[in-house]
Amino acid sequence: MKYRVVPKTGDEISTIGFGCMRLATRLGRIDEKKAEEQIRYAIKEGVNYFDTAYPYHNGESERFLGKVFKDRSLREKVKIATKLPPWLVKKREDMDSILKEQLSKLQLDSIDYYLVHGIMDQETWNRMKSLGVLEFLSDAKKKGHVKHVGFSAHCDIQAFKNIVDDYDWDMCQIQYNILDENNQAGTEGLKYAAERDIAVFIMEPLRGGSLSNKVPKEVKGLWDTAKVKRNPAEWALKWIWNHEEVTCVLSGMNNDEHIRENINGANTTETNSLSKEEVELIEKVRDKYKELTKIPCTGCAYCMPCPAGVNIPECFSKYNDKYMFGTINARLMYEIGMGGLTGGELARASQCVNCGKCEKHCPQHIEIRKELKKVSSEFDDVTGKVLNWVGKRMMKRKSN
Repeated sequence: MKYRVVPKTGDEISTIGFGCMRLATRLGRIDEKKAEEQIRYAIKEGVNYFDTAYPYHNGESERFLGKVFKDRSLREKVKIATKLPPWLVKKREDMDSILKEQLSKLQLDSIDYYLVHGIMDQETWNRMKSLGVLEFLSDAKKKGHVKHVGFSAHCDIQAFKNIVDDYDWDMCQIQYNILDENNQAGTEGLKYAAERDIAVFIMEPLRGGSLSNKVPKEVKGLWDTAKVKRNPAEWALKWIWNHEEVTCVLSGMNNDEHIRENINGANTTETNSLSKEEVELIEKVRDKYKELTKIPCTGCAYCMPCPAGVNIPECFSKYNDKYMFGTINARLMYEIGMGGLTGGELARASQCVNCGKCEKHCPQHIEIRKELKKVSSEFDDVTGKVLNWVGKRMMKRKSN
């Protein structure tokens, strides 16, 4: 495993980190046996950074990690990071009680890296400062409850710079991938933090899997022109590791094969190792994705649950699929997933009541209500109703 140093702490961190927002699941809950096996394998292969947060897996991610790392032979090999959720903080005392709860869940006396979670904009940051978050972080470090502090952000570049300048941070976490070079903090923010000896950890390197799970034929055609053959995930990760300012790339890993591939990629990638031709190819891929992607949703589900029952991430996923892979299959999958075709709850885009609660939580700052109208116009039309009716008739016949 290759490691990069956090400038202010001296910690050597594996270039691939284990994100614990998308652990292996079974029947809607963490598959603890499978997830622990995967964590132990990753540690054996040299992965030493595990990233969780208060809301991950409905609050169970921290508790699960606490069980796993109760084994001190594992704990001494890794760094654990978790985060303070600003949306749950109404007063300074909330910060103290949340941290106390997290220490209990994780079964730790001290958290290695503690971040202010998902700062969306300058307004959110100003509110947290007014509530005393900087004093809270300094106090937590002084008391030994946390060793090092940072923040994760989905805000614009100016707000990002302001946050960087407001405190003596050890690290920060930004969304960065081949599609987001100039979005949110972007390359400018990456360099701005690194120049100030703030380690930069990367989230959403594969855009929630959209850069690796389903690859449009136009994009596959571009990758196939490369002299060196790599899968799409490997290309995307190598592009990030190519930046010397990056300390660690976090990947939400729950598939054995993907874990092996990611670790192998980390082991075989140096900074500034991509050729000029490879960088140019990645730029062509970026342009093609931007041409094909209609809604920049990563599927993080921070917008959920919807009070009206809309499955927002899946609505957007099927809408994007229509333009990337064709109409018929996307329509069918929409009816199966959102139209109750197989007996599930209705979750159509047309159910949106325009309340706007979702938009406050979207890291990508998507105008969700506006985009849902587009999805509804595309799928909740006469053709969709006919497809749903025919499908239900067929399902009924099969059941008889």
